[in-house]
Amino acid sequence: MQWNSQPHIQNTPAGNLHLSAAVAFNGASCIQIHKVLSALGVECICPRTFYNHQKAFLHPTIYWQWRTEQNTMLEKARLSGKAVVLGGDMRADSPGHCAKYGSYTMMNLDDNKVVDIQLIQSNEVGGSPRMEREGFLRSLQFLESAGLRVGAIVTDRHPSIQKYLREQRPEIQHYYDTWHVSKGLAKKIDALGKERSCGEVLAWRKSIINHLYWCASTSKTGQEAVEKWKSVTYHMQNVHHHNSDLFPVCTHPPLEMRAWLTPSTKACERFCDLMLHQRLLKDVGKLSRHRQTSSVEGFHSLILKFAPKNVAFSFLGMLNRLLLAAFHYNENANREPSVRVKWPKYKKGEHSIHYVKTAPTYNYVETMLRLLFEEVVFNPGPYQELINELKVPDHLCAAFDRPDLQESGARPWSRFSQMEQEPF
Repeated sequence: MQWNSQPHIQNTPAGNLHLSAAVAFNGASCIQIHKVLSALGVECICPRTFYNHQKAFLHPTIYWQWRTEQNTMLEKARLSGKAVVLGGDMRADSPGHCAKYGSYTMMNLDDNKVVDIQLIQSNEVGGSPRMEREGFLRSLQFLESAGLRVGAIVTDRHPSIQKYLREQRPEIQHYYDTWHVSKGLAKKIDALGKERSCGEVLAWRKSIINHLYWCASTSKTGQEAVEKWKSVTYHMQNVHHHNSDLFPVCTHPPLEMRAWLTPSTKACERFCDLMLHQRLLKDVGKLSRHRQTSSVEGFHSLILKFAPKNVAFSFLGMLNRLLLAAFHYNENANREPSVRVKWPKYKKGEHSIHYVKTAPTYNYVETMLRLLFEEVVFNPGPYQELINELKVPDHLCAAFDRPDLQESGARPWSRFSQMEQEPF
C-alpha cells in the first residue's frame, strides 16, 4: 500500500504545482517563500522544483494569457476605427548605462492600457544606450502589423526616436511629455540660480514650471504654445503686453508687487537667454496638449513589485514578470477612487480632500490558475510552442558557454551570488 500526501496531475503533485503557480503568478520570490515555510517547519518544494514547474508550465501559461488579452485589446482598438494615441517609454533593470535589460512599454493613452512590452537585452543592439530605440521600433512595428492605426505618439525627447519619426514616419504626430521637459528645465534654473548675482531667479522656478504646463494645455497649435512661452520673459520684468499677434497680452488679473527681475541685469539677461533658447522653443512647440506619459511612469513604478532591480532574472523570467505587472496594471488602472475628508493640524481647522483608490483586485491570477489546471497541465504542447517562438538572445556573459561551467553547474556571475537567480 502506498500513501500520497496529495493528488497527482499527469504525474505532477498537484499541491506542489499549485504552490509554484501561486508564487509565480503573484510575482513573489520562491526563495523568500521557501525561507518563510522552512522557518515555520512546513515541508515545501525546493527552488529547483519551482524552476522546473516554471519552465514547463508557468511561463507558457503567463505568455499565452498575455497574447490572448493583447489580441483582445488590439481587436477592440481596430474595431473603433480611430487612430490611437500611444505613450512610450523605456525602463532599464539598473541605473546608469550598465543595464542588461531594457523594457519598452507602449500604452494606449485613450483607455490607459498597456498594449505591448518589448524586452531588449543589451548585447542584441551593441550596448544599453541603444536599447530604447530598438524597443520603440519593435513595438511600433508589431502594433502596426497587428492592424493598429497610429495617429500620434507621446514620448520623452530621445534623439534617435525624434529623428526616426521626423524623417521616416512624418505621418505620425510626435509629441513630448511635458513632465520630461519641465524636469530638464528645472535643473537648468537651479544651476543658473547658483551663479553669482543670479540667485533671485530661483523665486520664479515654480511659476515657470506651472507656466510651461499652462502653455501646453491651453494652446491649439505648437506656434501658439511658443508665443505664450516667450511672454514669460516680459512678464517677469513686469511687462504684460507683448509683440505677438497670437498672444498680445497676459490673461491674468492685475498683480500685486512681486520680486520682478530688473532689466539689463545679469540675472535677467541670463534668464531670458535660457527661456528663449532655440532648442527649448522647439521642444515647447511639440509639447503634448492633452495626454502625457505619467501613466507609463506609474506602470514602471509598479514593475518594481514584480521585478526588483536588485534581483537577477533570466530573459524569460524577466519577460514574464513584466507581463504580470501589465496584467495587474490593466486590471486596476481605471478603478474609481473614493473621496476622504481630513482635518490636518497644520491647516488649523481647515479641511483637505484626499482621493483614495479602492483596493486592487487580482482576478488575473484566478484566470491563469484555471488555464493552468484545466488546459496547460493536460496538454502543454501548444503553449510551449508559442513561447518557443520567442527569440531568446545569447547570454550576456560569455562564461555561460564554457563546457566546464555547464557540466559543474557553477554560476559565473559571482557578484549575484547572494541574489535570487533563475537557471539559465
